[in-house]
Amino acid sequence: MLIVSGRLFLKPGTRDQFLASCEPSIRLARVAAGCLDFAVSADTIDPDRANVYEAWTDAQSLEVFRGSGPDDPSFAFIVRADVERHEVSQSGPP
Repeated sequence: MLIVSGRLFLKPGTRDQFLASCEPSIRLARVAAGCLDFAVSADTIDPDRANVYEAWTDAQSLEVFRGSGPDDPSFAFIVRADVERHEVSQSGPP
């Protein structure tokens, strides 16, 4: 399993527009083969930050999704992204 998670720092005052622009991509991801979860959400403290979380069954599914469809207009709102991909070999209850 792969987890993609991190922080997106946005142009000041654009978070609501950014989140609205993400909705089509989120909907597409959630029905894509291999997608276990996909979320982009507002940070509760920083008004110019959003958080991203994705879970995929495998790297191929993630790459197929990334390579499909038109360019995402939400990228225009991002100033900086601190996002990493994690390969998970084992999971269990907290």
